[in-house]
Amino acid sequence: MKQVWQRSSKDMTAMPPLRHRGAAKKPMWIIVLLSLVCVALMGAYVYPPRRYSACYFFASSVCTPFKDWLPNVAREKTDEEIISSVVIRDLLSMPMPVSKNPKIAFMFLTPGSLPFEKLWEKFLQGHDGRYSIYIHASREKPVHSSSLFVGREIHSEKVVWGRISMVDAEKRLLANALEDVDNQFFVLLSDSCVPLHTFDYIYNYLMGTNVSFIDSFLDPGPHGTGRYSMEMLPVIEQRDFRKGAQWFAITRRHALLILADNLYYNKFKLYCKPAEGRNCIADEHYLPTLFNMVDPGGIANWSVTHVDWSEGKWHPRSYRAADVTYELLKNITSVNENFHITSDDKKVATLTPCMWNGAKRPCYLFARKFYPEALNNLLKLSSSHTAA
Repeated sequence: MKQVWQRSSKDMTAMPPLRHRGAAKKPMWIIVLLSLVCVALMGAYVYPPRRYSACYFFASSVCTPFKDWLPNVAREKTDEEIISSVVIRDLLSMPMPVSKNPKIAFMFLTPGSLPFEKLWEKFLQGHDGRYSIYIHASREKPVHSSSLFVGREIHSEKVVWGRISMVDAEKRLLANALEDVDNQFFVLLSDSCVPLHTFDYIYNYLMGTNVSFIDSFLDPGPHGTGRYSMEMLPVIEQRDFRKGAQWFAITRRHALLILADNLYYNKFKLYCKPAEGRNCIADEHYLPTLFNMVDPGGIANWSVTHVDWSEGKWHPRSYRAADVTYELLKNITSVNENFHITSDDKKVATLTPCMWNGAKRPCYLFARKFYPEALNNLLKLSSSHTAA
């Protein structure tokens, strides 16, 4: 038989009163730790470190940057950013003066003499008034073999490979070429460059479009995004960093934009240098990044100057006299797809059609690097391989 217990009033009064426990004090180290975590999270959001992602915390096949987890917060632009955006916006929208005699400015960036002046003279013959020549000789005064190049030197300064001085030389050439209002297209060439087609073909190719031929592609490897510096934040984010060939052919509008830019240029001047951890090469990243950010639709994303990097070395393949054959030049001029390969372990290769006004066309108008000894062979072949 179960015994039912009933508590009498005496029992109840005999029970001790309930004791109220005071609030437990949290250890100080927990508060400090939480504060540090909050500060770290805010810092990661505002200034995300390179390659920082949720992948560090979760072994997931699909990882999103930690910054994407947090709500977007509008960042107040600096005075320099506001000035830059206004200038670039108006340059891209304002009408350019129409020239009655549009010319191509051929701008040669060279340490000294130009070994292929005779070839260029043959190329330019009969086209007076449709071109201009500018020479930036960074080491010694050129000795000319063609009268077309005499007196075409501009004030030049020393140029160091990989340094911002290379970009400075490009800007110096552009400034001098822009003084002539008839110059409508601006082509950067080296002392080892040669033309691949007739003058008329190249003239019509460039003047017949309103885009600039600037190479710009995303390379997630060590020779691409790996050269990015967090010091470029917040003006340039890692996702905007691009790589491309130095050799460009650009419209007058874009030439003016390059000279007007100071904001992005200063970031590369300060934080893109060779042999400083990331080995950043300014002339390979400045213009590709600039135009990817301010006018991606205004560039073709390839260079019209052919360079063979297939050997996988620091410098491209160079052509000696014996290499210069009809087959070589025909192969280069028939290429109609732009090739890129990433520098990471995946070595992802992409082929993109070279589209000119909606039609697939040959990509290249010029080529490099040719040894001076190849001049005679190039002169012999210049009439037989070039397209009209």
